[in-house]
Amino acid sequence: MQQSICEATTRTILRRMGYNSRRPHRVPLISTTNRKKRLQFARAHQNWTVEDWKNVAWSDESRFLLRHSDGRVRIWRKQNENMDPSCLVTTVQAAGGGVMVWRMFSWHTLGPLVPIGHRLNATAYLSIVSDHVHHFMTTMSQSSNHFKLVS
Repeated sequence: MQQSICEATTRTILRRMGYNSRRPHRVPLISTTNRKKRLQFARAHQNWTVEDWKNVAWSDESRFLLRHSDGRVRIWRKQNENMDPSCLVTTVQAAGGGVMVWRMFSWHTLGPLVPIGHRLNATAYLSIVSDHVHHFMTTMSQSSNHFKLVS
């Protein structure tokens, strides 16, 4: 049978079945290896208290896009399926038209906001670490008696 039905009929039938047109949640694309490492980290630190976490320093780099592209996507899903893997859209870091920065931070203080004017590779990352981490950790250890190294 090669019958076709109109779009409105399709929408009506899907709604009767409990589906609604929604925009999917955007989640970072994480490899299987990194997903396992994150789970291992979470399990190793699941019993830490807020006081434990207050003595941890974090660093991260972020890219801020200066151009905006509206790549809106819509999916049909039921109300309770918002985090179902088949209803998610993965995101990756985009290229071009942006600013990349690195920062270190803790409960107690913020480190410097370091602009990154080139592609961040291992050599560039180690250069940032050698230029900024020692000073930050000295400042942090002065404000905290129980510094913890989290790996």
